[in-house]
Amino acid sequence: MKAIKHFCTITRHKMLVMKECFRVGLYKQGILHDLSKYGWTEFSVGCKYYQGNRSPNNAEREDKGCSYAWLHHKGRNKHHYEYWIDYGLDDEKNMVGMKMPVRYVVEMFLDRIAAGKIYKGSDYQDSDPLQYFLAGKGHYLMHEETEALLESLLRMLAEEGEERTFSCIKKTVLKKDYSG
Repeated sequence: MKAIKHFCTITRHKMLVMKECFRVGLYKQGILHDLSKYGWTEFSVGCKYYQGNRSPNNAEREDKGCSYAWLHHKGRNKHHYEYWIDYGLDDEKNMVGMKMPVRYVVEMFLDRIAAGKIYKGSDYQDSDPLQYFLAGKGHYLMHEETEALLESLLRMLAEEGEERTFSCIKKTVLKKDYSG
């Protein structure tokens, strides 16, 4: 039963992100979003730790001390800022957040909206993704420009709504993404 519920949850999430991606013109990313969740490494953990109101990765982390599914997932999905953590330049030995291509920042933004809608259901509000982001601010290992863009999109969503924010993304934000 948990396997079916988990499958339905990740599929609803994937379809919602795909729909959002299509709205802003990110067709390929919409289709490919989170496909690794259907592979055994991630899917089996999702089934075992499924609760329906939060990520199974949190429960795995609590049980085992880390989430192997999350480590697998973030290493294969460029819309997670954790994918972009690397050693710093100029002989720095510290890990730093690398600047993300704009299209992946947009996908990360859309992913956060979809996660909020899936986990909060009818209680979801456009301010929820911003509140979630702000609760963790100062703890993210994210490039400052990436973080600033994400926060600006989340603020626009909270203040102006989905329609206006998605329109701005399509007409303005994604026009700035010249990276390969």
